[in-house]
Amino acid sequence: MRRRTACQRGYDRQWRGARLEWIKDHPLCASCLAAGKYVPADVVDHITPHRGDKRLFWDEGNWQSLCKPCHDKKTGAGQ
Repeated sequence: MRRRTACQRGYDRQWRGARLEWIKDHPLCASCLAAGKYVPADVVDHITPHRGDKRLFWDEGNWQSLCKPCHDKKTGAGQ
């Protein structure tokens, strides 16, 4: 089975705009900051995977800013 495209998963123009605003307001990686490091964030991460649930997808309480290495570590993409 093929994975749906990013746009099909909700990462469309509306998301890109919301992501830019979030990063502007939350510019540092939450994981690095918790470790006392100041690293710029690249990614808006869904703390709990939304798995297509639009309510969870757009819940800003479920968002955190992460740098790409921390995001890849969390999601397993860097392995």
